[in-house]
Order: sequence, then structure tokens, then C-alpha cells
Amino acid sequence: MNTQHTTLKHDLQLFSGSENIYSLPILGTKYTEGILYLVNKANCFWLLLDASGIAKSLLDKSYFITIDFKRLNKENQETTGKEATINYGDGNDTILESHSYNYTDFPLDELRLFFIDGTLMLPSEY
Repeated sequence: MNTQHTTLKHDLQLFSGSENIYSLPILGTKYTEGILYLVNKANCFWLLLDASGIAKSLLDKSYFITIDFKRLNKENQETTGKEATINYGDGNDTILESHSYNYTDFPLDELRLFFIDGTLMLPSEY
């Protein structure tokens, strides 16, 4: 991981709570300052849309959704033809849904987000 990615990972850990809540009118979901920072620094509006839409569709299965992005190792990438996965869980190690991505320019190898009460947030903001 290069310095920019290390800095991003470090900076995300500094968010605690959120004074402002932002709205995603397309889906009617909300997100925190930490998510806004992530989207702007990592150019990952796609992650905001995907995570919000899919997590919202799972609320009938769990009110608390974990969202785990993970870049596959090179061997798994070659075997599956996929570069990354996002698992949506209930916080108790039950995977409710999983999505694979053929390609991603997301700078981090892994990231966890929470979706609760219609709001997407970093774990440190929970």
C-alpha cells in the first residue's frame, strides 16, 4: 500500500460521530462526514451508491448491516476473474448477500462500513 492509501486508511479512523448527515436523494439514504470524506478522497461514488442500495434492500433481514469490501489476492483474481468482493452481513458473521466486481480502482484492499437506520457510516462513527 502506498503512502496515499496509508494516509487515507489513517484519516478514516479519525472520524468519530458526525455533526452533519448528508442525504443521497436517489435512494433516500443518509451518510456521514466520514463517508463523504471517503467518497471524495477515493473517488468512489460507486461505493456509496452500491452499498446504500444493497444495504437498504436487506433491511427486512437485519436492521444492522455490515459492508465488507475486500480485494482478492492475485491468485484468486486469476482463478475467478474477479478483483474484489463486497459482503453484506448482519454483524453476527452471517453473510446476507455478496457481490463480486470484475474491476475496481478503489485504493484500499479492505474496508468495513456500517448501515443502520438508513445511514451509511464508518465503524468509528457508530
